[in-house]
Amino acid sequence: MSVSHTHQTHPEIVKRLKRAEGHLRSVIGMIETGRSCLDLAQQLHAVEKSIGQAKKTLIQDHLDHCLDDVVGSLPRERRRSVDEFKQIAKYL
Repeated sequence: MSVSHTHQTHPEIVKRLKRAEGHLRSVIGMIETGRSCLDLAQQLHAVEKSIGQAKKTLIQDHLDHCLDDVVGSLPRERRRSVDEFKQIAKYL
């Protein structure tokens, strides 16, 4: 069973996904009207980037908040690996 929770970044993520949804609808229309492959590729790139950024924001938010709830009480020296993981995850 999933527990409902909201983080400060969730409205930003929803905004990005709605923007991507609009771009995707636009791309579908462009295909149906025979727009050029270059135009399609540019719009698909925008959709992909928007969704990727939403995913990255969600994952980073989870690491920054949910993971801290679990390991926050550990002594500093025991948290080092977790802190390093959070830092390296920014490059995913």
